[in-house]
Amino acid sequence: MEEASARLERFLQWLQVNGAELRACNIKYCDSNKGCGLYSSNDASASDSASASASDGVLLVVPLNLAITPMRVLQDPLLGSECRAMFIEGEVDDRFLMNLFLTVERLRKNSSWKPYLDMLPTTFGNPLWFTDDELLELKGTTLYRATELQKKSLLSLYNGKVKDLVKKLLVLDGDSESEVSFDDFLWANSVFWTRALNIPLPHSFVFPQINEVQDSSLPMEKSSEPSTDHGCSKDMINGKDVQKSEVKGNDIEVNGAELMSEQKDTVWVEGLVPGIDFCNHDLKASATWEVDGNGSVTGVPFSMYLLSVQSSFPIEKEICISYGNKGNEELLYLYGFVIDNNPDDYLMVHYPVEAIESIPFSDSKSQLLEAQKAEMRCLLPKSLLDHGFFPAGSPKDKGKDTCKVDQTCNYSWSGQRKTPSYVNKLVFPEDFLTTLRTIVMREDELFKVSALLEELVGTGGERQPSDAEVRAAVWEACGDSGALQLLVDLLHVKMTDLEEYSGTEDCDTELLEQEAHITESPSPKEFIRGDTVNGSCKKMSRNKWSSIVYRRGQKQLTRLFLKEAAHALQLSLSEDSATQS
Repeated sequence: MEEASARLERFLQWLQVNGAELRACNIKYCDSNKGCGLYSSNDASASDSASASASDGVLLVVPLNLAITPMRVLQDPLLGSECRAMFIEGEVDDRFLMNLFLTVERLRKNSSWKPYLDMLPTTFGNPLWFTDDELLELKGTTLYRATELQKKSLLSLYNGKVKDLVKKLLVLDGDSESEVSFDDFLWANSVFWTRALNIPLPHSFVFPQINEVQDSSLPMEKSSEPSTDHGCSKDMINGKDVQKSEVKGNDIEVNGAELMSEQKDTVWVEGLVPGIDFCNHDLKASATWEVDGNGSVTGVPFSMYLLSVQSSFPIEKEICISYGNKGNEELLYLYGFVIDNNPDDYLMVHYPVEAIESIPFSDSKSQLLEAQKAEMRCLLPKSLLDHGFFPAGSPKDKGKDTCKVDQTCNYSWSGQRKTPSYVNKLVFPEDFLTTLRTIVMREDELFKVSALLEELVGTGGERQPSDAEVRAAVWEACGDSGALQLLVDLLHVKMTDLEEYSGTEDCDTELLEQEAHITESPSPKEFIRGDTVNGSCKKMSRNKWSSIVYRRGQKQLTRLFLKEAAHALQLSLSEDSATQS
């Protein structure tokens, strides 16, 4: 603890020397799980300006010059020249630059970032850091395969590019003795993903002189925006929603919200902001962060500041921000923690792309899928169940139902297929259902779709049908029964995979209830539970507990969405039967 206190003191001095101002908060040790966090304060020795800032809600101010960004890496005296050459050749991207920088600075004996780096965790709770036994707790879940693939990818990158490059840079720094390991690179990768923010920097800060834009700019690319986010939530400017993860099959793709996108006078850049990045997550955030370009709010131009969203703070209360509306799959994969009974949890359901080749009329169906811009996966937030056939409580937002009706009512231009009576209660995304309709389409339905589209656009093909028109034709030809049957099958398969290695949802609940009276052990990786029967203590790793919470949530959602799909299928079959008779 004395060593930890000394590290914290050096860090606080480092922040002050570099222009950061803790105006109404302190950085303190939370616990072995969270590490350090920010806490409210009423420092009696605070200056007048600090007291004024406390009254206007400004808790912490950090100059943007202190942020670790790709631009800083390219300008670094040691790494800059080598990194610029690789960057110009397209060998590396901005995230690689950040990870390389963190790896090198961790090993440099004279790093100017040492007071900050010494404050960062040395291990993490995400599955990349799990032991083999802990990883087995995830078997059958999407995260299990995703973690294996991610670790393999990082190891390949380390052996193929990072290891030799880090050694070369250390030698340039006069250090020929330090040895780099894969754990160093894995640490850097985890620091980036758990702490980076998507920062809206003023254009004039990134490009201070117009004639330097070409030399110093990064590619202005905007990545795809899935989200559970996953297609549901917007990027956060004032929170910590730096990246989004989309689950694809047995893999997880982590996509930057916007790696760097120029919008008017703002350039979005991912970076680490020492001090601000010690804010932990809470579903009900007590603070948010913003950028002060001209200093009108904080008196510090080109700074980031932490702003209270509460009128007053109890003394010594932890100040938390929101990382975004993320399910446990994303929280565990990126940040290394889960929330029991997470209201933002979600289930991913997908149809494997490789299976398309083996279905009847695969070529024709592939063309139709492409024409519809078909989604091969869907993310089902828990909140959808509030509008389904079996809501746990009363629907929270009845307005969402109307748009579903309108969307389906407009599908049938011939009037031969009636709008299903259950459409208001169908919780599954239309984009995914139209994909499933196409996949299970029979030969006669395929011909009917072709005829409908030909009637619409003419035999000469004067124009191409829009994706909405193709979807309409597919729905009129197929209806819902086939798609819902395939959805039920996919959910059954998912449940089988989840239960094969760890048992049922009830088994997970029993494990968690046995650990109901958990207390922390001296090791940050373990819980200790007192056994009330014989007075002994049992240990359970925090990673195992997180895995059980996550997989139980997946089983619960699979069961509930399967119930919704099965009921919708029965209604669809009944209405099809009534129509035919």
